[in-house]
Amino acid sequence: MASAEAHLEVEALPHISEGDMNEIRAALEKGDLTAAATKAHEILANEEKIQLHIAVTGESGSGKSSFVNAVRGLQDHEEGAAETGVTETTMECSPYPHPQDSHVTVWDLPGIGTPNFRPDTYLKEVQFDRYDFFIIISSSRFTCNAATLAKEIQAQGKRFYFVRSKVDQDVSNERRLYDEEGVLKAKGKQATETRPQQFDEMAVLASIRQDCERKLADLGIRSPQVFLVCRDDFSMMYNGPRLLKTFLDDLPSEKKLSFLRPLAITSKEVLRKKKEELMKYVLLKSLASCGASAVHTGAASADVDIAILVTSLKEYCRTFGLSEESLQKLAKQVNKPVKELKAVIKTPLDHEITKDVVIKLLTKSLGGAVQYTSLLMKVLPEEWQAIGCLVSAAIAFPTTFFLLRNFLSDAADDAERVLQKALEGTTQKSHLWS
Repeated sequence: MASAEAHLEVEALPHISEGDMNEIRAALEKGDLTAAATKAHEILANEEKIQLHIAVTGESGSGKSSFVNAVRGLQDHEEGAAETGVTETTMECSPYPHPQDSHVTVWDLPGIGTPNFRPDTYLKEVQFDRYDFFIIISSSRFTCNAATLAKEIQAQGKRFYFVRSKVDQDVSNERRLYDEEGVLKAKGKQATETRPQQFDEMAVLASIRQDCERKLADLGIRSPQVFLVCRDDFSMMYNGPRLLKTFLDDLPSEKKLSFLRPLAITSKEVLRKKKEELMKYVLLKSLASCGASAVHTGAASADVDIAILVTSLKEYCRTFGLSEESLQKLAKQVNKPVKELKAVIKTPLDHEITKDVVIKLLTKSLGGAVQYTSLLMKVLPEEWQAIGCLVSAAIAFPTTFFLLRNFLSDAADDAERVLQKALEGTTQKSHLWS
């Protein structure tokens, strides 16, 4: 386990209503740890119910269904994938839960401009209020329908994002005009500003983006921002990583963790965000584990709810991709033996977390209980300082707090090593490993 003193900072808290925070504070000030723990458990249970609904729309045939699959980490042929085709295959609003977390649902909406869904009635037809934000996709230039829809979404107070799909095909088509050395080969063709003598992929992408943004500006969209993506390796290629980061930055605080849990770790930034959000819940989980449902572990009178700890450690492993399924998928993606990725992991994997493992970790942590008690006061937010008077009577709280905190940090470190190992020797490392 990492040192409890490493990187000690005052703990950030998740979004908690003023009323709930007042109840916890009042219970702590009265010395009623059970009541405070019960409230913490209730807050955590409500957090588990938070749903995130993402709407994907655009012109018919723009690759909406493939994007729905890509953002959920699925190939078009895999089980649970949205149906795709060269013609409009989405005739009604179709929900697709994320295979790693059913709290996140990506909706494949019918194409705008089709006979059954006109721009002037589209949002009503697709039940606008259901979605947290909209993704508007085009595989070429954005049309008047897309601009009209964007303006209406904005007018009703929700966010939208323009996504230009299939850019890998555009890059490939442009590359065919150049020879193996990347020199323009078409007879009678002169190099131009948009088509230089030497092939330049970044110039091709810039040209696509500028063309889209110019068209949207002409249609009345102020300062449009367009994200360029492709179906394969969506989360690693082109603007895929930046699009996912933008989603996260724009989400309200109470929905960030829902979005992050199933998100593939493709950069240090994603890893840092996951750790940051999970860490906000450590205090609540520690408090809840010391509630009325706690069981005696036989270890230095530490009464804790083992089930909460088992669930929490498993959550950390799954969120950081430390599960057999996630590692197998990553190994296949980077074409490396899964044993190479597992070799850098020090914490137990998801399926290895059991009640016995948690009790063993808890017993080991109790050895530093006195040290943890003093350290705890350094990281408690001001509104939680009242718990200080209870610590000596409930030694399980600081012990559990640092067990969760340290395991979370160790799991994050493992995830970083796995990502580094996965990207070794690949061309992706230069733009993802940041």
